Amino acid sequence: MKRILLCTDGSAFAQSSYPYAAWFAQGMGASVDVLYVTDSRGKATAEASNLSGSIGLGASESLLKKLVEVEHERAKLNHQRAKLILADAERTLNNQGVKTVNLIHKAGFLVDYLETLETNADLIVLGKRGEAADFASGHLGANVDRIVRSSSKPCLVTPREFAPLERLLMAYDGSPTGQRLLTFLANTPSLKPLDIHLLMAVKAELDPNAAQVLAEAVALLQQAGIKPKVSQPIGDPEKAIAQYIEAHSISLLLMGAYGHRRVRHLVIGSTALQLLRSSQIPVLLLR
Repeated sequence: MKRILLCTDGSAFAQSSYPYAAWFAQGMGASVDVLYVTDSRGKATAEASNLSGSIGLGASESLLKKLVEVEHERAKLNHQRAKLILADAERTLNNQGVKTVNLIHKAGFLVDYLETLETNADLIVLGKRGEAADFASGHLGANVDRIVRSSSKPCLVTPREFAPLERLLMAYDGSPTGQRLLTFLANTPSLKPLDIHLLMAVKAELDPNAAQVLAEAVALLQQAGIKPKVSQPIGDPEKAIAQYIEAHSISLLLMGAYGHRRVRHLVIGSTALQLLRSSQIPVLLLR
């Protein structure tokens, strides 16, 4: 059976990712693994504290005992919080038709568990910002760049509000990642009923190589039964993609995390990064 790994922290962005995960799960016939990771930094800080030199041995022992008690209570609260968040995700997914939901609670850091948990996953889903969204509205969540950079699986990064998926735009650049995107689209039956658009931005009006590359991409999709609406605008890819999304009411963007100028294992490509920051629609990224 196919599997989706849904990462949640219980925030508003995470909750809006649940219906997107449900949509893909139903289309793929997939189960959903819901992962919540309790941040263990507070515990590590308390355990590492050594106060004997600053406030005296007796006082430090008393204070350390109180810190341990506080940490114990915090752990209990964190466990209860995790149970509530996971239960809410399970209830939402069940109500939207997902039959098999597996709940996973870990302590530590999300990226530490990704390599193991993504092994059997076909898709990773996460909100583009987390609990600090209201304080960092112009930024991506701390985990998004790390996960997209380190994951070998397609990553669906979702916005704050859910909207039905009707029109899909694939941003194509002829790179190896773009080729994998074509294969992914051609082999994902749940995406084929959508109104599919294919865009390849070019810098020069007369670029025979670009025209040939785009024609080959169209031919591949047509062999899979997809008849895309094709556009080849001239100019900056980021602006061209953003304008096309707005003009055609696109509800899902497919693009590579890196293009021809990929700097391996360092950062998400600049076009993908800017579109993730500004986009109000889900973005499905492939490395």
